[in-house]
Amino acid sequence: MKHPNQDKPLSGKIALVAGATRGAGRAIAVELGAAGATVYATGRTTRTRVSEVGRPTETIEETAELVTAAGGRGIAVPADHLVPDQVRALVARIDEEHGRLDVLVNSLWGGDHLIPWGKKMWETDLDQGLRMLELGVRSHVITSSCALPLLIRHPGGLVVEMTDGTTEYNKRFRENFYFDLAKNAPLRMAFALGEDLAEVGGTAVALSPGYLRSEMMLDIYGVTEENWRDALAKEPHFAVAESPAYVGRAVAALAADPDRARWNGQSLSSGQLAKVYGFTDTDGSRPDGWAYFIDVVHGGKDAPVEDYR
Repeated sequence: MKHPNQDKPLSGKIALVAGATRGAGRAIAVELGAAGATVYATGRTTRTRVSEVGRPTETIEETAELVTAAGGRGIAVPADHLVPDQVRALVARIDEEHGRLDVLVNSLWGGDHLIPWGKKMWETDLDQGLRMLELGVRSHVITSSCALPLLIRHPGGLVVEMTDGTTEYNKRFRENFYFDLAKNAPLRMAFALGEDLAEVGGTAVALSPGYLRSEMMLDIYGVTEENWRDALAKEPHFAVAESPAYVGRAVAALAADPDRARWNGQSLSSGQLAKVYGFTDTDGSRPDGWAYFIDVVHGGKDAPVEDYR
């Protein structure tokens, strides 16, 4: 006989996914909902307002509806996480409505449109570069500073710093200078937060998806989630790509693991955690994108992509 919470291991848990408008953030919110959590989905794009990312069809309201449809409770809250008073108000609302916060996911970014690929640091517009650091670093700091007092009220809280690349992979230069800083900072944030949280029974990790089939990436390749393999003609390495749900399932698995403190302060990936927790991507495979890029793309190993799915 199944335990009543076996299919909903996060029933009664409260999560905040900061940056849940699209991509990994949206999928994480949905998978936390599927596990039974109440999820506050925040972001800057709503049905009445569009952020600088400029993708009006992806909104936090839709994310919240997807969370609820998956079996949780989704709550959309418009918030610019670069404005401390907005984040404080958000946390105060969660406190008033639930008195606790069990999972904080910092999936804030929205800076892809700013990356000047191929340009040196001194060739990059300074304001553009600093904006990337605001979106990918400062927003995370503000959110953690405001939300952690509520998260640590009950032992066992989990903080997930979302980024692009693992510590091992990001030993390589992540062109360009500002993008490199923006995506390496969350790795160090997770390490430092892990030090602070360990004393109060909390856990912090950095987590990266592999080659992500986000809405934006599918658009770039002119494909959909249904026919994404058509993009392999243009980009063969896309064969190792994973759906956003995969990293969402990684976060849900971490949140449901009573022994998650074993990961404290570490850099993790969706492919790595799939091997440990046994979840799969939507097609039943277990892609390990970073291992593929390290071994095959950069390491020259002669191995088929199937070895990494």
